[in-house]
Amino acid sequence: MFEALGNRLQGVFDRLRGRGALSEADVSDALREVRVALLEADVALPVVKSIVEKVRERAVGQEVIRSIQPGQQVVKIVHDALVEALGGGDEGARGLDLNAPAPVPILMVGLQGSGKTTTSGKIAQRLRARDRKKVLLASLDVHRPAAQLQLAQLAERAEVTGLPIVQGQAPLQIAARAMDVARRELFDVVILDTAGRLSIDEALMAEVAEVKAAVQPHETLLVVDAMTGQDAVNTARAFNERMGISGIVMTRVDGDARGGAALSMRAVTGAPIKLLGAGEKLDALEDFHPDRIANRILGMGDIVSLVERAAETIDQAEAEKLAARMQKGQFSLEDYASQLKQIGKMGSLSGIMGMLPGAQKIKQQLGDANIDQSILKRQAAIISSMTVRERRAPELIKASRKRRIAAGSGVSVQDVNRLLKQFEDMRDMMKRMTKMGQKGLMRGGFASLLPQGRRPF
Repeated sequence: MFEALGNRLQGVFDRLRGRGALSEADVSDALREVRVALLEADVALPVVKSIVEKVRERAVGQEVIRSIQPGQQVVKIVHDALVEALGGGDEGARGLDLNAPAPVPILMVGLQGSGKTTTSGKIAQRLRARDRKKVLLASLDVHRPAAQLQLAQLAERAEVTGLPIVQGQAPLQIAARAMDVARRELFDVVILDTAGRLSIDEALMAEVAEVKAAVQPHETLLVVDAMTGQDAVNTARAFNERMGISGIVMTRVDGDARGGAALSMRAVTGAPIKLLGAGEKLDALEDFHPDRIANRILGMGDIVSLVERAAETIDQAEAEKLAARMQKGQFSLEDYASQLKQIGKMGSLSGIMGMLPGAQKIKQQLGDANIDQSILKRQAAIISSMTVRERRAPELIKASRKRRIAAGSGVSVQDVNRLLKQFEDMRDMMKRMTKMGQKGLMRGGFASLLPQGRRPF
């Protein structure tokens, strides 16, 4: 989402870093470009002015002008200003507030099409799987056809309880019934998915305000689509002024939105962005960390998030088993397929690369080409088309076998050759590293990123 803005800002700072000393004119020129970059990214004008003024106040001081690395100092100042605009420090990284007597009601509000119902399912699964909460999902949307049925199906997929559908009930009656069931059956959390509209109108606001007054939710989460740009900011402002919101969930952040809505949201509403939705799968939800987002914008990467994602997805027992095989020089195509599967669980390759420092520059050097996520599935299909003997002894795979494998996996012989070459290169590298005594570097593949105390099992 922040790729275009990040590229512009990194270009500005690259020029600053190349200079041994900075004058006030240099800083002013750089801030002019920063201002243009923020406006082009659809950041609200008052927010742009605030960020630029904060940077100017801190950047024109003598400690920057006389610094040994003034360019780096300016980058740090801009970084701090972005963190403040996004919510500041860890304030936006606290996630959902469930510090209330059970059952804790969470009210989901927003416009139709923003991903509100899907986000309700994502939050339910997250609370069940990560926080071990007993969750009840209830749809208050009696206007959109099949909305209640959609949430019931999401509840089944998330392995949580969905409130039974009773035809003819009004939203207020459904909310009261949900809270009554939650109290009697000892649920920890009740997620109430309200109806949306194509645009903000009085009927929508009155209905949601009535439900909120009756239920008194501990969290009122506004779901907004990052792809709508400044319209998302206007929607957040309207909902906040009418009923007050405790937090914001931004969806479709994996799209090509310009990122200005996220930078504007906190300043305009005063409510923190709490969660980010980056896909349609129920596990595609992550906490919002202002400092980490600022790092991504400025090309500093987000290794902490990458480690956390690895901790949540990697099978530690399988990783240790693989490490032992690597050390014995027994790495096979079956092991390679297992590694591909674990990488696939961590999300898209573009998303993983986006968390690495300097990834955007690497992508530009590669001709700005999009990273092909399907390559993992293609390679897994090739390996699946091999016999068990071929996977364990790839040297047996000659011309006729390659043609059979290619036909079975729907790829070309060249693709099979490419996979085998990559596998051989990887195995050779592992052998060299083992001989050099660097076994610890290989231990568990991606699991080697995990610090002590953060193992998933």
